[in-house]
Amino acid sequence: MSEVEQRRPLSPHLQVYRPMLTMMMSIMHRITGAALYAGTLLLVYYLVAAANGPASFATASWLFGSIIGQIVLFGFTWALFNHLLGGIRHAIWDTGYAMDHPAREYLVQATAIGGIALAVIVWAFAYMMR
Repeated sequence: MSEVEQRRPLSPHLQVYRPMLTMMMSIMHRITGAALYAGTLLLVYYLVAAANGPASFATASWLFGSIIGQIVLFGFTWALFNHLLGGIRHAIWDTGYAMDHPAREYLVQATAIGGIALAVIVWAFAYMMR
C-alpha cells in the first residue's frame, strides 16, 4: 500500500459530522418507517382478534385500552404522521426546492412540530368523540 492510500479517509460517518436537525430528522424518518411495520402488526392483531370472536376482541381491546397500549398507539400515530411529513419533505427536496439554508431548516422544523401536532390533534378529536 502506498502512503497516499494509507492516509485516505474512510467514508464519513456520525463521528465526522456534528449532529444537525436535518440529519437527525432524516434518521428519524428511517426509524419511523421501521416502526410502522411494528404498528401494522398491531393493527393486524386487532383485526384478527375481532375476527376470532368476542373473547379475543375483548382481550385486544383491553390491551389497547390500557395505559401502555394507549402510549404505544400514540407513538404509532406520531410515527405515522412524522413519516408522512418526512416523505413530503423529501419529495419537496427531490424537486430541488427548499435546499438553501433557511428554507431547509424551516421545512425540517415544520416536519418535527407538524408530526407531534397532528398526532395530538387526532388523539384529542378521538377523545372528544368518546
